[in-house]
Amino acid sequence: MAGNIIFFGVDSLRTDHMSLFGYDRLTTPHITEFAEGGVSFANCISPSIPTTSGYASMLTGMDCFSTNVVALRHKGGISEGVKTLPEILRENGYETTSIGFKGNPSARGFDNYIEYKSWGSWSEGKSHKAEAMNKAAIPELERLAAGDKPFMLFLRHMDPHSPYLPPEPFQRMFYGGNELDPANDSLKKVYDFKPFSDYFLTWFPPGCTDREYISAQYDSAVAYMDSCISNIFAKLAELGIEENTLVVITSDHGETLYEHDCYYDHHGLYECTLTVPLVFRWEGKIPAGWMFDDICQVKDITPTILDILGIEAGIKFDGRSLMPVVQGKPREQETGMYITECTWMRKHGYRTPEWKLIRALEPDFHFKPETELYNLINDPQELENVADKYPEVVTMLSERMRKHIEARTAATGRENPMYTNLDWHGRGCGPFKTSQQAYDTLHIGDPEAARKLQAQAAKQ
Repeated sequence: MAGNIIFFGVDSLRTDHMSLFGYDRLTTPHITEFAEGGVSFANCISPSIPTTSGYASMLTGMDCFSTNVVALRHKGGISEGVKTLPEILRENGYETTSIGFKGNPSARGFDNYIEYKSWGSWSEGKSHKAEAMNKAAIPELERLAAGDKPFMLFLRHMDPHSPYLPPEPFQRMFYGGNELDPANDSLKKVYDFKPFSDYFLTWFPPGCTDREYISAQYDSAVAYMDSCISNIFAKLAELGIEENTLVVITSDHGETLYEHDCYYDHHGLYECTLTVPLVFRWEGKIPAGWMFDDICQVKDITPTILDILGIEAGIKFDGRSLMPVVQGKPREQETGMYITECTWMRKHGYRTPEWKLIRALEPDFHFKPETELYNLINDPQELENVADKYPEVVTMLSERMRKHIEARTAATGRENPMYTNLDWHGRGCGPFKTSQQAYDTLHIGDPEAARKLQAQAAKQ
């Protein structure tokens, strides 16, 4: 019998807030212990954010030129001729189930879809997102395990995605201050940011003044999710299928907390949003206890899964299997990658191990400069834009980006989707002409509006 797959495709989980990857808060003790039985990658990049484009690459092994997906509010489906992982698995005798990922173009091809309550607000009380996931996932895992087909169970946990409303006893796990301190004005800029402020008011504690409290809620939500995921690990052992099951843990993108003025969301082509966790574990089939620093991308995940399972799909993926790295064999290192976003801003750029160039394709609602350049070695937090200081680096990276776009356009026979998705924001007005227009136009009011954004593309 072929190997099963448990695929944790967590939404909005940033690598540097996981204790697995060295974070000083103990946010992921259960995932850490589990990952020690497999291999982890500390520098996995999701280069095309946010949700729709991130999952599209993750579940096809293709880049944004091949999928034609770059926007959250993507219109239509993944480009014709591109197969998703569940479609490939079906052709190889698998049954596949997706939990919490229905109605998005990138979720195409699963045999079964199960939903669970994955959003909340302050008025509704704390959100038991991961427990709701378990109530849906564990019975389905039992059903699939009892069947006569190999299976993939895909789990889209939403705990790290705002609203961050972890239940007790996690709520104050990483915070001991007074979130209502009237002398603290660290959230003033957040409340003054008109496009998001109404949304924040629906889930911030009334009167909250301390930004550290909100950031701590993100960490607490991750810790809560980690504790609930341990129940799925335990069920896997109870069912006796650990030795016949590949487990994958990753995310569609990271999250920005207070950094870069991109408050509590996942836009901005900064490392906190681009870098995602990646873990593979299969007892007896994959070496245990290794963590690799090799740069990889989410487009490598599907080719790696198929390589581990021994499935020949007959597809020339844009991504590459990571098994050579795991097996200690040579694998050409990543020297640069094209990065894109169409969430609340339309930008693209080019990232190397040393430098990151970000170019705005239209004015953004944060009034940021058109060109940003960061030295990722000297300034890993990307605090200083050095575009004016190093114009020759801007020119060099711009040329590399231009050549990459030309090459991928020629290879796919399709214009760069960053140039064609002009209604990426769903407002019907075309590209924004000024930052003020973007600021005045873009708005999210409540968790229900945020939830609908995730599924909007399926209705277009």
